[in-house]
Amino acid sequence: MTDLTHLTDATYADIREAVSRLCADFPGSYWRELDRERGYPTAFVEALTEAGWLAALIPESYGGAGLPLGAAAAILEEIQRAGCNGGACHAQMYTMGTLLRHGSEAQKQQILPGLASGALRLQAFGVTEPTSGTDTGALKTTARREGDDFVINGQKIWTSRAEHSDLMLLLARTTALGEGMKKTQGLSVILVDMKQALQSGAMTIRPIQTMMNHATTEVFFDNLRVPAENLIGEEGKGFRYILTGMNAERILIAAECVGDAKWFIEKSVGYARDRVVFGRAIGQNQGIQFPIAKAYANMRAAELMVNEAIRLYDAGGNPGAEANMAKMLAADASFEAGNVAIQTHGGFGFAEEYDIERKFRETRLYQVAPISTNLILSYLSEHVLGLPRSF
Repeated sequence: MTDLTHLTDATYADIREAVSRLCADFPGSYWRELDRERGYPTAFVEALTEAGWLAALIPESYGGAGLPLGAAAAILEEIQRAGCNGGACHAQMYTMGTLLRHGSEAQKQQILPGLASGALRLQAFGVTEPTSGTDTGALKTTARREGDDFVINGQKIWTSRAEHSDLMLLLARTTALGEGMKKTQGLSVILVDMKQALQSGAMTIRPIQTMMNHATTEVFFDNLRVPAENLIGEEGKGFRYILTGMNAERILIAAECVGDAKWFIEKSVGYARDRVVFGRAIGQNQGIQFPIAKAYANMRAAELMVNEAIRLYDAGGNPGAEANMAKMLAADASFEAGNVAIQTHGGFGFAEEYDIERKFRETRLYQVAPISTNLILSYLSEHVLGLPRSF
């Protein structure tokens, strides 16, 4: 495959090179087999963990690397650019941020070293529900205080990696909505020990089969008792805690999409150079050249927005608009680069062995998750452009 990395962002070059070397041990055949079986890439996640890459954002005092968000973005981008899939473990990088920012010192001492070493996995994020979608304030899962426990009842959906996580960050309603309350008040974040919950029989996990191998599930709670000491931060302020991690989530997903776009473009360029039809390389035809060039331009524009969002985030700013724009532009760029790769390869773009159809299915997800393009446009309309709130 043609390597075009010299034409784009070279920040954290040492990290990118090391991650690329690791990913070389997990070629397309590894991912194709998992895709057929809907299997979890345990060996890949373990390799990333052993190399310390999943602990990049955990402070050194808890056993992590203490790197800035830009380094984590470089790690995930490189994973995607190498043809692998960071979706199996990327949530650990941004989910643990809620614990890091709002958890007690005792909670951090108990959990973060285990996450850094790989002894624990915090990859499950229980927020979305079947009837609420992205209307988080309308969620119905409740956590009722009884003595020293919370008793949890309800259902979560699209809770990815729930079957491969030791811990879950759960958003639940701890205070019933009353007159004059905002819908987002009375929500709390609670840390759930998933192994204990499953053993108790009060939590059930049901896999959801989707068009890509994303290990997503729905989770049911039936009078699950969780110690009150597992509350993260103050009771009733969970919605704000979740929001504080969303900028990092958007930026990291955007970096992955940039990596996907680079992979598609590199594949397209290599094939266009090598594929000979009617006595010449198809890459000599402008009908082939121009879509690839446009995909490259779109990727670079998205990459620059991602870099700007990272710069603001690492400087301690609030890059809400930039993080959302980065996610939208990068998801659009990777989706279009995937289209171009399929078109460039013709029928071979649909052949499993070329990996394009797999990567295309994987990158298509980010038009919808973790936030849809329409909601980003709504956010920009209201909060950046000052247009009336839409209903």
